[in-house]
Amino acid sequence: MTKIAVTGGSGKAGRAVVKDLLEHGYQVVNVDMAPPAETLTRFCQVDLTNLGEVFEALDGVDAVVHLAAIPNPNIFTPGHIFHNNTMGCYNVFAAAQQLKLERVVWASSETTLGLPFDRQPPAYAPIDEQHPLLPESSYALSKGVAEEMARQFNRWSSIPFIGLRISNIKNPEQYAEFPSYWADARLRKWNLWGYVDVRDVAQGCRLSLQADLRGAEVFILAAADTVMNRPSRALLAEVFPTVALRNEIGEFETLLSIDKARQGLGYVPGFSWRDHVS
Repeated sequence: MTKIAVTGGSGKAGRAVVKDLLEHGYQVVNVDMAPPAETLTRFCQVDLTNLGEVFEALDGVDAVVHLAAIPNPNIFTPGHIFHNNTMGCYNVFAAAQQLKLERVVWASSETTLGLPFDRQPPAYAPIDEQHPLLPESSYALSKGVAEEMARQFNRWSSIPFIGLRISNIKNPEQYAEFPSYWADARLRKWNLWGYVDVRDVAQGCRLSLQADLRGAEVFILAAADTVMNRPSRALLAEVFPTVALRNEIGEFETLLSIDKARQGLGYVPGFSWRDHVS
């Protein structure tokens, strides 16, 4: 696979993915509604809810990295978010099947796991891919539906579908805000104090294109540590005292397990806020 379409290539994660793939020798087309702030590669303006436009954009590529979605509930209604994200995924998956692409890598979300854990706490920690899906927003629900769609399209086509349950994406310049969380553990309890560097998101997408996988798989993608300067075990005991810690963990280790991504993708987080904030 050398020719890759990246939907949402003008966005936060998309820009990093496009740049990383280009640096590793791939030919890339950026498929997005919004033009990129920086022209790195060919841009194709597409409404992903229009199946014909999606077919035209993906015709001639080997694989697609589907990142485009509406994440912000403060801008659009829940129904609009669900419709846009679900139809966008369906159209990308359907076009990939009909065009016989070699692989689909796509952005699911950590939100499918029950964030912000207000209605009920996590079933256990560290959370892994076997944790029940408990979507609490139309955005999370759209991602859960897309995971089921991926399983069906894989069954129909045998194309590998790799879904990445991506944690809270941060650029390096955002690490300066992390100390503002430290006084109150509840400020960032909503995703078990998780995050992921945007450059590691790019790594995860590239590795998903390369991994020897055949089915429809999902992988949690997070940093190796938390956003906090306090031990992970202490954070869990304070905020979620009834949640069982199922495995031994390092002092500041993530509570969003990345073991499956390490084993299945070869994913090794390369970036931490601790290298930027003293």
